[in-house]
Amino acid sequence: MGGVMGHAGMAATAVRYLRSTGTAPPGEPSFDALPRPALRTVGEDERLPVAPAEFRRVLGHFASGVTVVTAHDEEGGGPAGFACQSFASLSLDPPLVVFMVARTSTTWPRIARAGAFCVNVLGADQGDLCRAFAVSGSDKFEGVAHTPAPVTGSPRLASVPAWIDCTIGTVHTGGDHLIVVGRVEALGAADDGDPLLFHRGRFGRFEA
Repeated sequence: MGGVMGHAGMAATAVRYLRSTGTAPPGEPSFDALPRPALRTVGEDERLPVAPAEFRRVLGHFASGVTVVTAHDEEGGGPAGFACQSFASLSLDPPLVVFMVARTSTTWPRIARAGAFCVNVLGADQGDLCRAFAVSGSDKFEGVAHTPAPVTGSPRLASVPAWIDCTIGTVHTGGDHLIVVGRVEALGAADDGDPLLFHRGRFGRFEA
């Protein structure tokens, strides 16, 4: 029963977002969408307090893991996905995770339409896989083995050290990005394997 209610909630969230962008599927019930703010969060006459290049340089000192967020977009032709380092756990009870995606992303509307996603945590030797999913305009899944995640059917990439199968809970705006909160429906991990790390524009690996 909880799974059914979760899917109903994520469907409403996805349609609400798509209606706000004018891309909702025909025949879906109407939802009142919040106004979509401009990508800029300061006025055109205001001077930015921090230069974007300096922002990236300083924040690049924060090392992060790397994931590939995937979804099965049945209406849009099948699997969709993108490389994402802006991912984190959010809540233990209920189990929630969060990822951030640029509002200009062409993959995000497909994930929103699916109403669900799978976070694939990449291993230390999967830098090439990350690069493949970071490129726009190509068949990212060509030659990539995957199976359906157990609850949502989102692509679960082969050989990843860990995966988290989620339905979309809520979507918030955060400047030029969207903050997507997912409710964890299933998850799993291998007993060993080092993570792929990203630091100052380069991939690396954990060394004890």
